[in-house]
Amino acid sequence: MKRRHFTQSLISAAAGAALLAGFATSAQAQGLSNRPIRIVVPFGAGGVADVTARVVAQQLSTQLGQPVVIDNKPSAGGIVAADTVAKSAPDGHTLFLMSNGSAVTVNLFNHLPFDMVKDLTPISTLGYFDIGVITDAKSPFKNFGELVSYAKANPGKLNLGSTQHLAAELFKTTAGIDAQIVPFNGTPAVVTALRGKQIDAAVEILTPIMGQINSKAVNLLAVTGEKRSPLLPNVPTAQESGVKGFVASSWNALAAPSKTPADVIARLNKEINAAVNNPEVAKKLKELNVQAQASTPEQTAKLLQSEIKRWGDVITASKIPKQ
Repeated sequence: MKRRHFTQSLISAAAGAALLAGFATSAQAQGLSNRPIRIVVPFGAGGVADVTARVVAQQLSTQLGQPVVIDNKPSAGGIVAADTVAKSAPDGHTLFLMSNGSAVTVNLFNHLPFDMVKDLTPISTLGYFDIGVITDAKSPFKNFGELVSYAKANPGKLNLGSTQHLAAELFKTTAGIDAQIVPFNGTPAVVTALRGKQIDAAVEILTPIMGQINSKAVNLLAVTGEKRSPLLPNVPTAQESGVKGFVASSWNALAAPSKTPADVIARLNKEINAAVNNPEVAKKLKELNVQAQASTPEQTAKLLQSEIKRWGDVITASKIPKQ
């Protein structure tokens, strides 16, 4: 009886160990430990990309029951942030906030310490935010067509301010105009120059100037997305206004080191989709003029590839030298 009881105990213990091992294997298959997840952001704190990352990170932390922290590493072309993640352990705990700027970087620099496509695996988009063409409220240009007509009739006389240099270059090439692009480091400086009549118009991200638009201090002539912004349904697109091909919207996505296991990518994609589709997250992003939108890893990779080609073509057409 004692031997039988002892044998049964061994069987029970073995079964329990197997069950625990099963749980451990299942947890491992889910792809993440309970260590903090770090999102490396290639911009300074407070900008629309940074705030977008923080809103999503907070929801991810709630879903996962573990810390999700933001690590700001601003640098030219976002190179430092991307390189940090590309060379991190491929375990899903260090992620890169990718953007259309990442596609530009591929084409703008002769030598990078990493390969944006081969060394990073896109997981999901987080959202899109619009760029627009704006003028001062007292400007003689009351719609996009008038601005383009003036530029065509007066080559070299239109001054365009922008922090989005390539979007402004795209405007020139698609509209077939000769305009002077005046680069700025920040949106407040663009608005100051616009209202001080130092520039005639601007091609700029809308989020930081929505207050100026809503108070009618500046006029929004057109948005540059494929479709009208659901947040600004009465504002036409540049394409609607006659400039075919002038499409330039900004986006953010999350990526991991390229050797991250497929099950980890799948788990992260599932959690990011749930976070982005959370109504409260979507509401917070909408307040930033960001349209919340998640995607599959394949869709995100396709977006990156298409953006690399598109902005590469703009750089070539504009004869912008590589750095």
